[in-house]
Parts: sequence; structure tokens; C-alpha cells
Amino acid sequence: MPPSNEHTQRWKTALVLLLIIALVGLIDIPLLTWLFFGAVYALALPEAMRLFRSGDTTLYLYAAGVWLLAFFYPHPSDLIFGAMLIMGGMLAYRRRLEIRSLYPLLYPTAGLLFLWMLYREYGMISLLWILVIVALTDVGAYYTGRKLGKTPFSPTSPKKTLEGVFGGIALGTLGGFLLMVGHQHLFLSALFIAFAASVASVFGDLFESYLKREAGVKDSGDILPGHGGILDRIDGYLFAAPALYILLKLVGG
Repeated sequence: MPPSNEHTQRWKTALVLLLIIALVGLIDIPLLTWLFFGAVYALALPEAMRLFRSGDTTLYLYAAGVWLLAFFYPHPSDLIFGAMLIMGGMLAYRRRLEIRSLYPLLYPTAGLLFLWMLYREYGMISLLWILVIVALTDVGAYYTGRKLGKTPFSPTSPKKTLEGVFGGIALGTLGGFLLMVGHQHLFLSALFIAFAASVASVFGDLFESYLKREAGVKDSGDILPGHGGILDRIDGYLFAAPALYILLKLVGG
């Protein structure tokens, strides 16, 4: 596909995704939000299994059970470890234990459960916070990197520059702070939480880059025209969500 057509396709896909997210946010019904994240999970899990080279299809049953229980269970993050214990025990019993088969129960499962917990405990505003922080971090890193980028950030992702990362974190922190400060009692806590979530999103992106490099693929999938796979779009959120949730708990947000 020519670069101009690819760029156009990328914007069209981004617009559709934004409209879907806006619709879910405006309706703001727990069941719909849970179903939306469940759909994202259903699409992201096969991509993670390919990246981890896990071929155990029973993982889908465990994942479905975890997500179903997450709607009712008061502490959904506990379900990750329960599922890993049960699945690990069964794999060992069948003498088919491959540790990589358990990895998708951490990634992307944990991050999506934390997104669900953010919504359930802090409402739709918390999802708007994380959307603003991660999106602005990505945008800031891209444009700052293009204009000022010279110093390589990590061998895992050679195209990323230190200048781009700093620019992205600065913009993500500022945007997140301006949105969060009215909902936090302490000025500094809002600033710190936005900063930590932005930094976490950078390493979420880097982690998925590492997985793709290890798997020898350019994208995690091809379901999103012009963007790649689901994991390519949510990698930053999968790290930022636990950071945001834990810090909100610590400051009593």
C-alpha cells in the first residue's frame, strides 16, 4: 500500500475507534463497558498467544472464566493468580507444562482487568484520564522524536529516541495533570500520578516492541487497517492502568 493510502487508512481506522470509544463512554453503563473490554480482550489474547508462542487452546477457557467472574467478583486482579494456579496445576498433571502458556494470563489479562477495576471503582472519568495520558504521551513522543530525536532510547526499539520519550512524558504528564488536578485533593499527587502513568505507558509500548522483536514480527496482528493488531494499540494502557489504579489507591483518590 502506498504511504499516502496507508496514512489515510490509519486515520480512518483511528476515527472509527475513537467513535466507538466515545459511544461507550457517553452511554457509561457497566455491562456495556465490561462487554467492550471483553471484546478487546478476545481480540488481544490470540495475538499475545502468538507473540509468546503459546499453543495451548485451553487458555481460552481460563480467560473466558476470568473475564466472566470479573464482572461479579469484588477484586478481579485476584482472578489472575487463581487461573494461573489452576492452569499450571492442570498442565503439570498432564505433563505438558510450558511456562510460556501461562504468560497470556498476565499480559494482556492483568492490564485489561485493571482497566475494568479503574472503571468500576473510579468511574468513566478514570478511563478518560488514562486515555488522555497515554494518547498524549504517544503523540508527544512521535512529534518530539521527529523534530529533536537524536539519542537512541533502547535497543529494543531502535526508532525511539530519548528526546522523543522525554517529550512524550512531558506532554502526557501535563495533559493528565490538568485533567486530574480537579479530582485530587493534593496538587502534587495529581502531578505524580500523571507522570507515573505516562512513564508506565512508555514501557508498556517498549515491552510489546520486545515481544514482537522476539517473535520476529512487525505488528502483533492485522485486524486494524493501518495500525496492526489490538496489542499494538493498547500496549501503553496495559502498563499505565495498573500504575494509575495502584497510585489512586495509595493517595486515597
